[in-house]
Amino acid sequence: MTTRERYVRVKEYFEKNMPEAETELHYGDPFSLVVSVILSAQCTDKRVNMITPALMERFPTPYEMAAAEPGDIFPYIRSCSYPNNKARHLSAMARKIVNDFKGKVPESVDDLMSLPGVGRKTANVITLVAFGNPAMPVDTHVFRVAARLGLTNGAKTPQAAEQQLIKNFPRHVLSRAHHWLILHGRYVCIARKPKCGECGLREVCKYYRSQDKDEIKVPMKK
Repeated sequence: MTTRERYVRVKEYFEKNMPEAETELHYGDPFSLVVSVILSAQCTDKRVNMITPALMERFPTPYEMAAAEPGDIFPYIRSCSYPNNKARHLSAMARKIVNDFKGKVPESVDDLMSLPGVGRKTANVITLVAFGNPAMPVDTHVFRVAARLGLTNGAKTPQAAEQQLIKNFPRHVLSRAHHWLILHGRYVCIARKPKCGECGLREVCKYYRSQDKDEIKVPMKK
């Protein structure tokens, strides 16, 4: 199977089985998405969604958050991972948006990466989800699933994987493709013990082909 054929098969599978894939983070506008994505680093989306309602009610725009000190933000996010660092990032991020971008979240990856607490993956998530710009954020789920399926070959870094995925997925499905791979990695192709027996992509998966099939239980078709 060629790389092109594998991408076609993966795309067809997800379009049939996960046609409406989207972020599991709850947000109302680009600013609240930036806040949510910063909080989601090494923290579950479920936990972030529990935190953000009260946080965004208190600091609904960059202006309110920019006027706050990290200590004012901390009580609202104390239940997430690394709350001290994230409180500092949120305060500085909001000030940067107010001072450098007239209170509006920028769209470009380079501008987004200038915000405190926003790396390349986070910037790609924001430009893709909030603004619909073509991008392929590569987190640990995307990196793992893409490699196992054989969508990336020899990619040693997230950026190398990103380049291959953008090149081979059609532009119009990039937004959904990002979420396809994340959700598949979150619930099926998990890190330690992937649920190959439940996976509908076994026929195209390089990882599955390398495993002992006798140890993988495939559900019987009804």
